[in-house]
Amino acid sequence: MKPEEVAAWLAGRDRFLLVTHRNPDGDTMGSAAALCSALRRAGKTAYLFPNKQVTEKLLPFVQPCYASAGYSPEYTVSVDVATEKMFADGFSGNVDLSIDHHPSNSHYAPEACICGERAACGEIVLQVITALCGELTKEEADLLYIALSTDCGCFQYANTDAHALLSAAALVTAGADNARLNQLFFRKVSIPRIKLEGLIYANMSFHRDGKVVVAIVTDEMIAEAGATEDDCDDLAGLAGRAECGEVSITIRDYPGGHSKVSVRSGESFDSCALCARFGGGGHKMAAGCNLPVPPLQARELLLQAIDEVWA
Repeated sequence: MKPEEVAAWLAGRDRFLLVTHRNPDGDTMGSAAALCSALRRAGKTAYLFPNKQVTEKLLPFVQPCYASAGYSPEYTVSVDVATEKMFADGFSGNVDLSIDHHPSNSHYAPEACICGERAACGEIVLQVITALCGELTKEEADLLYIALSTDCGCFQYANTDAHALLSAAALVTAGADNARLNQLFFRKVSIPRIKLEGLIYANMSFHRDGKVVVAIVTDEMIAEAGATEDDCDDLAGLAGRAECGEVSITIRDYPGGHSKVSVRSGESFDSCALCARFGGGGHKMAAGCNLPVPPLQARELLLQAIDEVWA
C-alpha cells in the first residue's frame, strides 16, 4: 500500500489500537502517537498500546494516547515494527496493518505499507496524516520531528537524504519546535549518562585495523555510572564516532546471559546481512539482533561472521 492508500483504509474503519516495538525509540513512539492524534481528529477512536519500556524523556509526549485497561479495538496497526518478535512487551494478537520503513519487514500483517527507502517511519506517517487530515497540528509536527530526528541522529546519520530534510522542513513549517526538541533529545544529557559514556569509550575494542569498532555495555558499567534505562537511549551511536571505523557494533548484556546487538556501518558493509545471520534484521547501514550468549562471546561470534562476509 502507498501512504495515500493507508489513509483511505484508515478512513473507512474505526476503533484502532496502535502497537510499537520493544525497546522503543523516538521513531516508533513519535510516529504512533502522531498517527493516533490524527485519527482522533478524523473522528476515530484510537489509542496506543501502553509500552512499558518507554523512557521518561519520551513518556510525556505519548502517554496521553495510551489505552486504558479493557479497551477492545476492532483494528490493530503496528508502527515501525519489523517482525512479530519486536512487538512491545505484553502485546499479543494479530495485526491488521503494518506501517514500516524496514526492508527486512517479515510481512506479518495482511495489509502493509513498507517504504524501505525512507529514513524514518515518521516520514511515512507524515504522508498518511497529510492524506487523511490535510494538515498537521503543532503537537503532531513535534511528535514526527522526534521520530525523524532521532532515527537520523539529528540529521547526522548516513540515512539522512534530501527527502528526510524536506520532511523535517515541512514539520518545522507545521510548527515543530526543533530548537527545543534538539536541545532535549540531543544536546543535554544527565551526569550519569556522561559517566556511562566515559566507561563505554574506555572499554571499546578495535579490530581489522580499526575498521570494526565494538562497544560493550554491561549492567556493571551502568551501575558504576549510577545510570538508569533512561540514560541508555541511543548508545549505539557512540562506537560509530571513531574516525577509522567503517562498522560499529554495540553489545548490551541482557538477563539470562543474552546480548542485544546494534550494528551501524557505511555503504561498504551490509549491517542487515550480518544481523540476519543471527535472526535479526533492519537496514543496510543500521540493523540489530539478539544473541543467546554473553557480550564477550557475542563479540567473537560477530567478528567471526564479519570475517566470513566482508572481504
